[in-house]
Amino acid sequence: MAAEMYKCTTCGKVAADEGHLCAPKEVKRAYTCDYCGVSATNPRHICKPKLAKMKYTCGTCGRVAPEDKFLCNPEEIA
Repeated sequence: MAAEMYKCTTCGKVAADEGHLCAPKEVKRAYTCDYCGVSATNPRHICKPKLAKMKYTCGTCGRVAPEDKFLCNPEEIA
């Protein structure tokens, strides 16, 4: 989901209101993480709650998933 956001050019933090940043710059696209609710400019944002749900890795390509049915060659992460 994209939203209007601002990113601090000094520290890199992202906020919906430019008044909360010391050097705000409007970003073209920002995304809200479905797992942790943090706003991020990178749509491939990985947070600790999302990473904790990943239980399997593909032995062929290295992709991770929360369930083995999403991978062609699943291996449980130890």
